[in-house]
Amino acid sequence: MSTPEFVYKIATEAVYALARSVSHFAGMPIDAADGYLHFSTAEQLGETLRLHFAGQDDVVLLAIRTADLGDELVWEPSRGGALFPHLYGGSLPTSSIAWEAPLNVAADGSCTLPEAVR
Repeated sequence: MSTPEFVYKIATEAVYALARSVSHFAGMPIDAADGYLHFSTAEQLGETLRLHFAGQDDVVLLAIRTADLGDELVWEPSRGGALFPHLYGGSLPTSSIAWEAPLNVAADGSCTLPEAVR
């Protein structure tokens, strides 16, 4: 498997807003509970949004440069055996966030993703 240029973090605006003024983002409550930050690839985003963010209009999508995370980014089997990117060891340096975009996720989990998602 080749490592993509970006992985993506989905967060609520309320949780992510605090990270804009500091150097690290600790993630969502599920990240703290599981002991690592959950990310998705571009191909995994739609299903992640459908399963975990359906009906939410306060969502922000963060594009994370994988090169900035290096070996700390771990690929592990998850949903259906697909390899998902995870970050262990605390929090995400906000300097690794290439861009962010607001999302509105419909009740059925559908969402129009930014063109920059690749």
